[in-house]
Amino acid sequence: MDGPTRSHSITGRGASGNPKNRFERLEVEPDGPREEPRPETIYLRDRSRSIIARNESPDIGFDASINPYRGCSHGCSYCMSGDTPILMADGATKPFADVRTGDEIYGTTRRGAYRRYTKTRVLDHWSVRKPAYRVTLEDGTCLICSGDHRFLTERGWKFVTGAMCGAGQRPYLTTSNKLMGTGSFARAPVKDGDYERGYLCAIMRGDGRLASYAYERVGRIHGNQRRFRLALTDEEALSRTAEYLLSFDVVTRSFVFQEATSGRRPVNAIRTSARENVEHVREIIAWPSLPSDLWCRGFLAGIFDAEGGYTGSLRIHNTDPAIIDHVVLGLESLDFRYEIEHLGKNQLKPVQVVRLLGGLKEHLRFFHTTDPAITRKRGIEGVALKSNANLRVASIEPLGVMPLFDITTGTGDFIADGVVSHNCYARPTHEYLGLSAGLDFESRILVKEAAPELLRTRLSSARWEPKVLSMSGVTDPYQPVEKRLCITRRCLEVLAEFRNPVVIVTKNHLVTRDIDLLSELAGHEAAAVAVSLTTLDDGLRRVMEPRTSRPVRRLAAIQRLAEAGIPAGVMTAPVIPGINDHELPNLISAAAEAGAAFAAYTPVRLPGAVQPVFEDWLSLHFPDRKEKVLNRIRSMRGGRLNDPDFDSRMRGEGIVADHIAQLFEISCRRAGIERGRFPRLSTSAFRRGGQPSLFE
Repeated sequence: MDGPTRSHSITGRGASGNPKNRFERLEVEPDGPREEPRPETIYLRDRSRSIIARNESPDIGFDASINPYRGCSHGCSYCMSGDTPILMADGATKPFADVRTGDEIYGTTRRGAYRRYTKTRVLDHWSVRKPAYRVTLEDGTCLICSGDHRFLTERGWKFVTGAMCGAGQRPYLTTSNKLMGTGSFARAPVKDGDYERGYLCAIMRGDGRLASYAYERVGRIHGNQRRFRLALTDEEALSRTAEYLLSFDVVTRSFVFQEATSGRRPVNAIRTSARENVEHVREIIAWPSLPSDLWCRGFLAGIFDAEGGYTGSLRIHNTDPAIIDHVVLGLESLDFRYEIEHLGKNQLKPVQVVRLLGGLKEHLRFFHTTDPAITRKRGIEGVALKSNANLRVASIEPLGVMPLFDITTGTGDFIADGVVSHNCYARPTHEYLGLSAGLDFESRILVKEAAPELLRTRLSSARWEPKVLSMSGVTDPYQPVEKRLCITRRCLEVLAEFRNPVVIVTKNHLVTRDIDLLSELAGHEAAAVAVSLTTLDDGLRRVMEPRTSRPVRRLAAIQRLAEAGIPAGVMTAPVIPGINDHELPNLISAAAEAGAAFAAYTPVRLPGAVQPVFEDWLSLHFPDRKEKVLNRIRSMRGGRLNDPDFDSRMRGEGIVADHIAQLFEISCRRAGIERGRFPRLSTSAFRRGGQPSLFE
């Protein structure tokens, strides 16, 4: 994806492996006035060659959909300075500006009583210029971000800036808040010659074999041999060792030490038998009389690769007292706290274990200040988000406008300089069909310009079997840009030509523009429209569904569609207990008076990344009833905020779900309206290529 504020491409909806440069900018002026420094809305060409998406979920009321647009008009939060270190999945850090789409990083997910670290993918990455703030924590952590960025605190997600009342009312950081995480990350070591010597000393003393053999040999003065060998299962440490040895002019050869078996990984090795090389290795790994800071860092990295491990607790074990002494020396030089445990005291060579103290904060500091090579040993997957770091907010200072960066991740968050940060991703604009959240960005609307042509080609194919198509299964086909591009209308022209049945769900009055085409299809029992109506309160509508048609306009759309003979209905979704469930009788009554012939509902669903966004939305707009709403949702979802089970996820279970179902049923009965998603449509009038149907 190319654009003025993005330096590299993105991938499509949730697919991090899609081809690069798949999208290019489409010049369309944004609708309506914009308040600076809100980022420009950019429309991008989606050149994918498919137009009809298949659905295999048993609880969705269609099996194929047309998606002219992928995107929405919901707002994004732009976040952090480009030099902010981000915690990558290999345990290292990378500046925010250098993070790329497809990179694997750490986010968090709630499991049981705790949030836990988990690996996730970067789905999108971009930058924007925006007013920035410096957030300083009491431990010295310094974060530069926008006022719209959110951090996880002990009291939930909070924006950097906000107000107690008025237009800017939202939960925001104060000096009484404590951020969640470990605090600022340590810098990686400079890997000079001293560091390399320290690493080689540790890795070879820990796992290597260095020996000389003397024996008589017939015809020779002697048969003396010198041998260096290092065999490891982890290629990363082996490659680093070979590279460092080469920097000291020691050339080694690699070979397979042990083939892989069903229960073991292969063991590879490097070796050299040249006398000069072996003697040089001895010099390199000699104990220094006065170890430098970088030698200690390299030694700790090497001995962790050779003899260390991490399973929520970081330990290094060995039987050699000299190695343990130098481990202790290195830890003390870097101000680490530790304990020494003695195992096998009655053995000839008892094992001593050095255990690092201080929890995850110190474990990460060890990884970052020493930089071991073996990434699997640095994994913190599943570790609970607990820390004794002093992360209370000390100050928040404005800095003026500057370039800031943001990403979208699979978990909805990421770890920025040791604290949990909310990423920018859009909620689904339409959860009425129970589809996944997706990547719906305000500033990046994907436009499938070729949709009508692709649809014509597909319907013309002899292999096409006419079926009911949904428009759209991803985002609203009547979003603002449709006024100018008319892609939805041109798709309807194709459907009318072929008389292929279509159902539409929309929040916008713009659907009435296409009454002529929908009436033509309806004459063949091949069209139906459901207008989404979640509230009659326009104030609540602005909070729940900004930039959509007002309730009175949606009811007017139902009336015009019904008067034109087009089967029209109302979709009261999502129903949020404690927010809009009490409106069901009035919603259905008003829709029936406008001419709605059918109605459907879906209780609110919170799949995946939608959960933290919804919780934050409640904190912002309904802080007084947040817990009440969440508890009612949990009562419908078996104690969770989301239920993925096909048999219950679209209706819920329990007392609250039963109450909503009964209220909906009674409301429909009183209004004389049919309960169900859409009337049954017919494919009997379908004609290929505009030819008359055999049934005419």
